[in-house]
Amino acid sequence: MKGIVTAWLLCSTTLFAQNAQVLTLDEAVSIGRRNSRTLKMTAARADADHARASEASAQLYPGVSLYGSYSRIKEGQFRLLAKDLPVAISAGDVPTDQVLLRLGLRQPLFTGSRISGAAEAAGLQADASTLDVGMMEADVTLNVTSAYWALYQARQVVQYTGENVQRLESYYRDTERLMKAGIATRNDLLKVGVQLSNGRITRIDARNEAELGEMTLNNLIGQPTDTRIELASRPGGPGASLSDLKPVVEGVDTLASLAAARRRDLQAAATRVEAAHASVGAAKGGWWPQIELNANLNLNNPNTRYQPITPEFLGAWDVGVSLVLDVWNWGATKSRVEQAEAALKQAELQQIQLKENITLEVRRSSLNVRRSQEKLSLAELAVSQANENLRVTADKYRSGLATSTDLLDAEVSLLQAQTQFSGAQVDYAMAQAMLERALGGSEESAREAR
Repeated sequence: MKGIVTAWLLCSTTLFAQNAQVLTLDEAVSIGRRNSRTLKMTAARADADHARASEASAQLYPGVSLYGSYSRIKEGQFRLLAKDLPVAISAGDVPTDQVLLRLGLRQPLFTGSRISGAAEAAGLQADASTLDVGMMEADVTLNVTSAYWALYQARQVVQYTGENVQRLESYYRDTERLMKAGIATRNDLLKVGVQLSNGRITRIDARNEAELGEMTLNNLIGQPTDTRIELASRPGGPGASLSDLKPVVEGVDTLASLAAARRRDLQAAATRVEAAHASVGAAKGGWWPQIELNANLNLNNPNTRYQPITPEFLGAWDVGVSLVLDVWNWGATKSRVEQAEAALKQAELQQIQLKENITLEVRRSSLNVRRSQEKLSLAELAVSQANENLRVTADKYRSGLATSTDLLDAEVSLLQAQTQFSGAQVDYAMAQAMLERALGGSEESAREAR
């Protein structure tokens, strides 16, 4: 029976390995970017802003419109009435069916930068929205990376708790043997049994956490939550670290300068300041006269420009220049200028604040990389010491030279050291990922944005 169960477990493990989706960190990030709804919404907003920019720019060019109408009037004659005439003079019958066709052209000649400023502002806003997409990609990368390493850590804990249970099962058998030999007591056996039960409960909790972590990663990268994933990357391995950044971690000023050049949100803030300047110019255009060229080609039936009126299509054309100047609009133009200037001041302050926040973020991230690297070295040393301590204590226990309490304490210390080491590995990988995010994402993505 035991052999059947073992064979079933081996087959299940093999089947799981075949059906699991093997993902490196880079592959997970790529899938996450491709499926991210947040990223798609940001891209859709950028597309809408570009369409608005095209709409605003279209007002700079000639506009051609076609107008047509049909009406039917009461039958009658066109008559001239005058007080000095004893009777009305008839100029002819008026056609009851009237058709108007007009092809018109409209071209702004001078608007005081009202149209050109609005078009420039809309174009700059569209450019800023495109930069927002690049920064959102960096955010999605960080979120997927965080979920990937969280799942890695959870599975490491599952492995360590499983090894802990196996060792405790071995200690339980050793304690039974020692109790039969009169070296250990029943209390020792109960102590080991209780610790074994606690270890199994901890292993169950670890498995649940790993399953939840897998569901979280699947949700972030847009896959069904029940998709089985096998992690192919390891902390410090290919795709998991920023080896190109390690040599300059100590140079915080260098990193701050690099972030200033690569951060898409900072570039977007600068672009929005330029757009606000253009909006101020557009608002001030309301102080100036608006001059426009108009041209029309008419084909009407009847055409009242021709006398006498006849029921036939006759053409006519006209060309003119119109001027409109708001002499008094109750301060509407002044209010628009004040709004635009206030928006400009807000954009400038946001740019300054963002730059300061980025500098602080880079400094904090660089310090976290250094701290997590030192913490990782200490955690690795602690695992080596805990392993050696457990080996020595277990040998003494089997020889009757150590108590069960000593053995269980050594076992707990090893599990804690292993868990802390796994956490330190993930902390180091996440510190590097956060530093990369603080710098504006990968250098390749920054080049693509430019």
